[in-house]
Amino acid sequence: MSDAVLFDARDDGIALITLNRPETRNALSHEIRQGLFAAWDRFEHDPALRVAILTGAGDKAFCAGGDLKEMVETGMQVPPRDMFPVPGDSIEITKPTIAAVNGVAFAGGWMIAQACDLCVASTSARFAITEVKVGRSSPWAAPLIHMIPQRIMMEIILTGKPITAQRAYEIGLVNRLAEPDRLIACAIELAGEILDGAPLSVQAGRDTVMLATEMGRSAALGAARHASEYAYMSRDAQEGPKAFAEKRRPDWQGR
Repeated sequence: MSDAVLFDARDDGIALITLNRPETRNALSHEIRQGLFAAWDRFEHDPALRVAILTGAGDKAFCAGGDLKEMVETGMQVPPRDMFPVPGDSIEITKPTIAAVNGVAFAGGWMIAQACDLCVASTSARFAITEVKVGRSSPWAAPLIHMIPQRIMMEIILTGKPITAQRAYEIGLVNRLAEPDRLIACAIELAGEILDGAPLSVQAGRDTVMLATEMGRSAALGAARHASEYAYMSRDAQEGPKAFAEKRRPDWQGR
């Protein structure tokens, strides 16, 4: 790991990943991209880590997007698919992720926040898909149709105008709002609520949501039933009802 992206593996099963170039508004430079690839890989392959929180250093920007200077210097046209570490596209992450948006999330910054499963935003945060302002495009925004209404998505992409955190919350892009000094605490609270659940049930639930966005109703139902069998057959599936009957906290084993 480089100092461009910080990785804090907490004892409670949460990984805190921080884009650490506030002087460039955490733009997706080569060093940030490589650091993110490494951070996501570390999170995915560490069995002790169950939820990741992605945030940015400083109080102005989560991530201002791609490094436009780099694009000019390299004469970049179509970005290679593997240029950016985007869960669900160029990399595979099988555990819950939360974006903790502390400032502006523009263009590629919106992209990496959108790619997380959940989003907590500071009340001072702003979101924008600004590619029309610089002659680029935003094919990565296609999955946004599963998160917000079509006409709102159309306006955001065609105008490139920023929206406030409050507006992002109202349209369903953001799960929770927090005052700036409470942002990480709020994200950790949300992660803690996930950690309270049985690990295999959380996995099956996440898989169900992902399958439902990829398939039609009947196919998704069948695939989700199959994805849930491991949870149903686990020791935890017996421990949960037993703990409830005995009025105690479950002792989840993840098996």
